[in-house]
Amino acid sequence: MSNRLQPILPEHDTQEFWDGAKAGELRYQTCDACKGVVFTPRSHCTECGSTKLTTRASKGLGTVYTYSVVRQNRSPAFADLGAYAVAYVDLDEGFRMLTGIVGVGDPTKEVKIGMRVQVEFEPQDSGEYPVPVFRPA
Repeated sequence: MSNRLQPILPEHDTQEFWDGAKAGELRYQTCDACKGVVFTPRSHCTECGSTKLTTRASKGLGTVYTYSVVRQNRSPAFADLGAYAVAYVDLDEGFRMLTGIVGVGDPTKEVKIGMRVQVEFEPQDSGEYPVPVFRPA
């Protein structure tokens, strides 16, 4: 378990996302008006401005778009991680997410652009909401 920062809820736009994480689902939105994909959670479509959004559950599969390996971090919430990879992952449903990559021995050698990954939810010592992270698929 980690000790990552937790959301302060209730929070109108992201509550459903975090409730999904608690249920083991990676949730995103689609616009009922223009069919656009909306992520991060918000109250309106980023393409057409409509407020008619539907929340969906992602299959949680994606591809590493790009990444960086953090070798030194002074935040106590990340002290136990050592070197870790932070990546943008392109989900198969059409949205991109900033996240951590887990389940690799050496992130400097094992994380690759184009690598297929799958979401999992990392429980937290500091709160009730698990954090979505990705591991090699």
